[in-house]
Amino acid sequence: MKLAIIGANGQLGTDLTEVLSAEHEVFQLNHADVEITDIDSVRNALSSTKPDVVLNTAAYHLVPEAENFPDKAFHINGTGVLNLAKICQDSGIRLVHYSTDYVFDGKKQKPYAEDDLPNPLNVYATTKLAGEYFARNYCDKYYVIRVSGIYGKVPCRAKGGNFITTMIKLAKEKSEVRVVNDEILTPTPTYSIAKNTAALIRTDAFGLYHMSCEGQCSWYEFARAIWETLQLETPLYPASVKDFPLVVKRPFYSVLENRNLENLKANQMPGWKEALNTFLSSEFDNLTQRH
Repeated sequence: MKLAIIGANGQLGTDLTEVLSAEHEVFQLNHADVEITDIDSVRNALSSTKPDVVLNTAAYHLVPEAENFPDKAFHINGTGVLNLAKICQDSGIRLVHYSTDYVFDGKKQKPYAEDDLPNPLNVYATTKLAGEYFARNYCDKYYVIRVSGIYGKVPCRAKGGNFITTMIKLAKEKSEVRVVNDEILTPTPTYSIAKNTAALIRTDAFGLYHMSCEGQCSWYEFARAIWETLQLETPLYPASVKDFPLVVKRPFYSVLENRNLENLKANQMPGWKEALNTFLSSEFDNLTQRH
């Protein structure tokens, strides 16, 4: 198949490109190649590449900033997806669109399945949910994939890093590090998402999917696992979200259950700790050896 990856140079896009190139012809579309908020730009980019599948990783995901620029967030996360869905529908192209665990409010305190009712708490999450609905209702051949706590070998371009690189940096610079232990999620590497996406698009099982690692942890437990694996010596302490100024409302529990992947017998997601160990051994092996 011919695939077009939008946001190919981003954190998720990079791993999608690497994994999917082994089996498909991949076109890498970045911001210079397509402006998803402009339907003519979308039409031109897809008519020139003629893909069978479009994978959209483009998003406005500066969560605190979105509160101040809701129109910009909706333009990219909502209208941009609407444009993609319309052109994909007109051209018979399959659309893969990535969304977020933040569409839930966290009050359930148990893993969220795909049929649980969303209730986004902030502008970013609300605009991402709007994008989901546009993809699902304007394109017949869609896969909407919700992910959680993603990290990858390429830094997130908007945020300049990921949780792991931030923790390593803080461990070097600070006398102690404090991380919240009352925000629960499932950290998930982009490589695992790319591998499971590759399996999913081989099927015609269009629909809404959760695609996160198995299990759950607090950010503190995730940091503790990084500390232990890399043998970091800076003291690490648990903290509460109440200890930090709340810039924007977030769900304090956003664990996803991969129920639809399970039903399809297509759930390839590893446990979060196993995935972390694999990632750290491949990306930070030299750091481990120095200790």
